[in-house]
Amino acid sequence: MLGHSPATPYTETVNQTPAPTPDAPDYLQRLNPEQRMAIETTDGPLLVLAGAGTGKTRVLTTRFAHILLSGRARPYQILAVTFTNKAAREMRERIGTLLGEPVEGLWLGTFHALCARMLRRHAEYVGLSSGFTILDTDDQLRLLKQVIEPLRIDSKRWPPQGILGVIQRWKDRGLTPERVTPAEDCDFANGQCRAIYASYQARLVQLNACDFGDLMLHVTEILRTRPDVLAQYHRLFRYILVDEYQDTNTIQYLWLRLLAQREGQQANICCVGDDDQSIYSWRGAEVENILRFERDFPGAAIVRLERNYRSTAQILGAASGLIAHNDGRLGKTLRPGRDDASGEKVRVASVWDSDDEARLVGEEVERLRAGGHKMSEIAILVRAGFQTRAFEERLIALGLPYRVVGGLRFYERAEIRDALAYMRVLNQPADDLAFERIINVPRRGIGAVAMQKFHQAARDGGVPLTEAISIMLERGEIKGKARDSLAALLNSLAQGREALPREGHVVVVDTLLEESGYIDMWKADTSVEAPGRLDNLKELVRALADFESLGHFLEHVALVMENEESAGTERLSIMTLHGAKGLEFDTVFLPGWEEGVFPSQRTLDEGGQKGLEEERRLAYVGITRARHRAIISHAASRRIYGNWQSAMPSRFIEELPDEYVTTTGAASQARSRSLGQTPAFSSAFPITARRPRAADAGDAAVPAKAAMPVGTRVFHQKFGYGTVSSVEGNRLEVAFDKAGPKRLLDSFVEKAP
Repeated sequence: MLGHSPATPYTETVNQTPAPTPDAPDYLQRLNPEQRMAIETTDGPLLVLAGAGTGKTRVLTTRFAHILLSGRARPYQILAVTFTNKAAREMRERIGTLLGEPVEGLWLGTFHALCARMLRRHAEYVGLSSGFTILDTDDQLRLLKQVIEPLRIDSKRWPPQGILGVIQRWKDRGLTPERVTPAEDCDFANGQCRAIYASYQARLVQLNACDFGDLMLHVTEILRTRPDVLAQYHRLFRYILVDEYQDTNTIQYLWLRLLAQREGQQANICCVGDDDQSIYSWRGAEVENILRFERDFPGAAIVRLERNYRSTAQILGAASGLIAHNDGRLGKTLRPGRDDASGEKVRVASVWDSDDEARLVGEEVERLRAGGHKMSEIAILVRAGFQTRAFEERLIALGLPYRVVGGLRFYERAEIRDALAYMRVLNQPADDLAFERIINVPRRGIGAVAMQKFHQAARDGGVPLTEAISIMLERGEIKGKARDSLAALLNSLAQGREALPREGHVVVVDTLLEESGYIDMWKADTSVEAPGRLDNLKELVRALADFESLGHFLEHVALVMENEESAGTERLSIMTLHGAKGLEFDTVFLPGWEEGVFPSQRTLDEGGQKGLEEERRLAYVGITRARHRAIISHAASRRIYGNWQSAMPSRFIEELPDEYVTTTGAASQARSRSLGQTPAFSSAFPITARRPRAADAGDAAVPAKAAMPVGTRVFHQKFGYGTVSSVEGNRLEVAFDKAGPKRLLDSFVEKAP
């Protein structure tokens, strides 16, 4: 039943191995009672709730081998589904070890690999031949662009990647074009997505091709509409094993249910998973799939694996107490399975700000390293990628080796490199390499032929690219969209350089990223990565405030990026909490446990109570990655562009049981320094940075531009004519006639004639 599962206090440890049964095979005698029950319950539906560190993979592989060794099925009569190729390889190797020989003919693999194998057999039922091609992402985009080109859809407003994302989400939910109802449709691409989807699918059939999402969609449709094909697989598969069931999406759930449910027969399906570790809703996973297992398969047995062989009793107590606050769970409580699982309490450290937090982590890592702790057994797990910057820079300053797992270092990310290129050209107009990177990002209608002409003009004149293009613009040698967009870009850069002494580099860089359309490009992107990229850009602008000039900041970045990791060196790991699932470390740092950061404000806004419960599951996953030591930290305030913003401790900290937690730090006083502050790229003006006074900078005061009150008609080089709708100091919000509302400095517009 759903509901709270209160944490059980750990007062004693439990012996991990049951007394051996004389008649049991050797491979069963090494298991605990719950593990054996999960393996020996072979007939009927079975749900194995496997908590973190409870031996899930061992149970799954041993169950597979047990079915074979007990003569219940032949290798090809078992369907075993995993989520990754790595998991499939590991499972295959373990089964071979248990059996003492390699096993051939297995239906063992990922959802998509198994469906590809099925689709090759039955391709004609969906209009394909068995030799169909599986398109990669680049080919999908190329094909989609061909489909939407006749529709004259504005690709800047509705990028093909976004349309493809909508289509893939429909496929993940099992919706063919015919099944997409008006209620399921969306406003994206002027409401034409459903028609585009139908045309895209028709074109795929013409090419005898399918994309990754089609593998499951086509097979599920065949099983739905061809009872004879479904009956073949019902006869073939005597047993079905599923790993990580809590991560299944709708189409995966439908496929499994079709194969498992049989008229008048019990379903021999065993699903292994942990509802408390369902953290991937953003890519379509439905925790409800595991929660309704008993309704889907009446009479199902449930075995709970609660003996954890990874973490200490203190860590398990804190994690269990936290996750007990979730309502949407089947309920279980982890307890230590080792005799040596006492350990130290989970530490919650309060710090002043993010820089103080990075110092705390750096000092603790140095102390652990000096005591002989392996660097490879230390991890910093963050909620969002933008948090890594402060830790990376601190570790570099201390000379501590690290690696960013599952992603790039902060300054190596594409959006950061793009923004840095804008800054480099702003700082140095002759930086041709940087200008070449940004000239068509976002798209400005510049093709390869045009670039060749620009380079030739620069070489002939012995001038930088920016100057060569300016000359060509004056001569009228550049036409069409490229002329207008390049003129607007060069004008924004020139105005930014002029504004640097007056406005300060933080304001100018933020305005340039807005003016150039770069921020709008990511706002229009509907991929799951886009919000994180915007967060990274905000963090980059925050970092600017720590330096007295743009030149100093760029020099700092160059030095940071020069710091290469040494091959073969033991390195600390930095990764997101999502990326850490399935991993374990001796020591885990969990920074940024503050409201709005963790739980994520975006998740709360979009998902409400359901989103909050997933964030809590993510916190549970983070704590249970630690074997011996878990250190949570939160900042009392965050510095935003030289000012301070109050930061409240995460509600998850309050939910940790007191008996398993120790607190350190006295940063609560820092909140008295806080000032309310508007975040960058928000609906309000993005920056209220402190600008250097003329006396401080040693310059004469710059005369202020004539005021432009609300209602003033203005002209902008890129956005055209508009009307000032609000004013805050020298920052305007302008409702442009064609481009819509924009925020910019008054120096970037002029009064309309």
